[in-house]
Amino acid sequence: MGKGLTDEQIQFYKDNGYIHVKNILSPEELKEISDEYDNLFRRKNQGIMENSWVGGVADDLRISDSPYSVKGVHNLQNHHACFGKFIGNEKLLDILEDVTETPNIMLHHTKAHFKPPEKGAMYPMHQDSPVAVFLHLDRCDPENGGLHVYPGSHKLGPLEDWGAKEGNFHWKKYTIENATPVLAEKGDIVIFSYLLVHGSTLNTSKDRNRRMFLIQYLDADDKQLPAEDLRLQPGYGWLFRGVNKSKDESVAKRFSHT
Repeated sequence: MGKGLTDEQIQFYKDNGYIHVKNILSPEELKEISDEYDNLFRRKNQGIMENSWVGGVADDLRISDSPYSVKGVHNLQNHHACFGKFIGNEKLLDILEDVTETPNIMLHHTKAHFKPPEKGAMYPMHQDSPVAVFLHLDRCDPENGGLHVYPGSHKLGPLEDWGAKEGNFHWKKYTIENATPVLAEKGDIVIFSYLLVHGSTLNTSKDRNRRMFLIQYLDADDKQLPAEDLRLQPGYGWLFRGVNKSKDESVAKRFSHT
């Protein structure tokens, strides 16, 4: 028996690369996150928030003539305190200890993706960084752009990129049509390995949003790859549980993420 999961749930995660959990947040906590999420997107709604994958990035604006869109915000903990509280939720951290098999849990980054009805873009199948926590702020299924996964694909290790300019995309070999949909209710959380191949469909519904809040964590003992230097974000290295024995405290590195 783990801290937050049963032995059966832990084994499911090991076999499939993800676990679907419920009732981590109270109704009051979920409402506050949902309300402040909407407030944030109303305040920041602008073209430079476009996050739909179009094969390239120029001047922080993804140029595309597609009618589909995904609006995104990174580092939500910088916008309202409720997001930071959720990152440090004790029930959630217990589950993360179970799946990562480490007591030393550190933040990598956070982001939110909002898919509007009828024009919410798909996101190709890909792998990510560290371990991901996907909080559903709406009921989600294939119709409104829900999460899809390839169970067990985390065992394949890092995969070769197929036809993407931004990296980590495997949509030619692992199609969204053949992936397994994750059906989730509002407030449900899916935790998955960074190596799990996953993506999401178009939001073709008439009146259903698809809002998600994603947190990525890592083991404090993980070694940063040189290529990651350009992708580090505010909040990286914030320790939420345990100890980081490898943090460099030399004067020369006092402002470094390492």
